[in-house]
Amino acid sequence: MGRIHSFQSLGTVDGPGVRFVAFLMGCPLRCAYCHNPDSWDFAGGTPYTPEEVMARIRRCREYFGPEGGVTLSGGEALCQPAFVYELFSLCHEEGIHTCLDTSGCVWNQEVERALSATDLVLLDIKMTREEDYRRYTGGSLSDAISFLARLQERGIPTWIRQVIIRDVNDDEENLLRLNELIAPFSCVEKVELLPFHKLCLEKYQALGIPFPFADREPPEPALLDRLRGMIRLTGEGAAKK
Repeated sequence: MGRIHSFQSLGTVDGPGVRFVAFLMGCPLRCAYCHNPDSWDFAGGTPYTPEEVMARIRRCREYFGPEGGVTLSGGEALCQPAFVYELFSLCHEEGIHTCLDTSGCVWNQEVERALSATDLVLLDIKMTREEDYRRYTGGSLSDAISFLARLQERGIPTWIRQVIIRDVNDDEENLLRLNELIAPFSCVEKVELLPFHKLCLEKYQALGIPFPFADREPPEPALLDRLRGMIRLTGEGAAKK
């Protein structure tokens, strides 16, 4: 049984192709810019069995095409690793590609088992300095890099993601540090820089939680384009260029 925050039937931003996305409940981090604060509660959401979610997936499968599949996000999906493993195993039985969106902040034997049924990982490296990581997320950069090393050991294809926030990590030095962090890992196929947004503001207001970046504007598209042009890959992504 898993606890689900919400579903997105035809997602196009959480992995390759068209995807069925399930957002799982529970997260140990408290990212200052989190766009799903209503997914933090480990006891919240709606309980579903893997079979019940699989029934929803089957109704969307005809839209997946050759590249699509299923993505589990959150919250932090790996706070429910047994559910991840069971659902992804059902997907594999029907030839459906599986993708996991995670911060890499959790590691145990059940997480390792969940990864055995995972085709692609979207790993959020939220900040590139330990002090910034702790300040803005409550977590640890070293945990994320250790998780990336485990993905490398297992040969799991990985996309790195980072939300770019004005006056926090929107500078060239941040991208140089990110390049340095991922350089040893040939499993990294792609880096996605995502613009910060405030679409979550009403969620914070409904929960009575202050949103630290309520007055922060998204980064300029031209800046994002310039930063994206600085990305350097050493793995499969570099080979495909």
